[in-house]
Amino acid sequence: MSVPRSEYLSNVWANDIFANRVLFITGGAGTIGSAQTRALVHLGADACIIGRSVEKTEAAAKEIAKVRDGARVLGIGGVDVRNFDTLKAATDRCVNELGAIDYVIAGAAGNFVAPISGLSPNAFKTVLDIDTVGTFNTIKATIPHLIASAARNPNPNPNHSHQTGGRFLAVSATFHYTGMPLQSHVSAAKSAIESLTASLALEYGPLGVTANCVSPGAIEGTEGMERLASSLVGRRERSKAVPSGRWGTVRDIADATVFLLSDAGNYVNGTTLVVDGAGWRRQGAVSVGLDPGMVYPDFLVKGEVSRNLKDGRKKAKL
Repeated sequence: MSVPRSEYLSNVWANDIFANRVLFITGGAGTIGSAQTRALVHLGADACIIGRSVEKTEAAAKEIAKVRDGARVLGIGGVDVRNFDTLKAATDRCVNELGAIDYVIAGAAGNFVAPISGLSPNAFKTVLDIDTVGTFNTIKATIPHLIASAARNPNPNPNHSHQTGGRFLAVSATFHYTGMPLQSHVSAAKSAIESLTASLALEYGPLGVTANCVSPGAIEGTEGMERLASSLVGRRERSKAVPSGRWGTVRDIADATVFLLSDAGNYVNGTTLVVDGAGWRRQGAVSVGLDPGMVYPDFLVKGEVSRNLKDGRKKAKL
């Protein structure tokens, strides 16, 4: 049984706005990436999702294809975004089998809770390699196809077509806007991604390509938040840190993605859309890696980090 539309897409979008378009997405089998892909496929696109696990990626592709009769969703596993050659080969296969690449989402990422003192140089480098270098490699592998798509789909279209092409979207985060204890590695990586995307917009905007970022806040039910938020913190308590009064959903991010890639986002270029219920505005209240009762700066002084996280790195010492 397919995932209900209400879980990945609101009712405001017209069907077929992405008909005959192709999405290429790294991290497309993840909780956020799969919602983004489902939304575009539901609205007419075909898609190619890229991941490291062959089994997980191919299974996700089959499941996502169920949202629309006739949808073509190609799952290419065994691809490490840190390796340009494998990413280039996946790009070529996508074009050969689906005909083009009109939209690119760079969503592959890695994260865990660790203080600087508990981060090895290799662990820090790994996150930057996956997030930042992986985004750069994704751009390098796909940009010729985005340029070609933008040429086929001028913005604005003189024929008043509502279809778009030549759009790049990177998935960022919000920690680097204010700084966040235990997140120096991902803050550095995402900050670099936003700078890279800005350069992409400047250099390829004249060729019709748009390049933006979407920055999710805390998103309910994602593996990322299982690695960052203690299981001892209840929904009511953790929601107090967000002015909108709740954590986000994958649908919130999918809807933002549809906006940026659709005709409604024609003049949005070189910027970041933050989707976090204004959570970053009072980010000091967010308890990444902390149990109830752990407060700043006491937990740093005492060397405390939650042991109730999914990731094995939770025991790193301060």
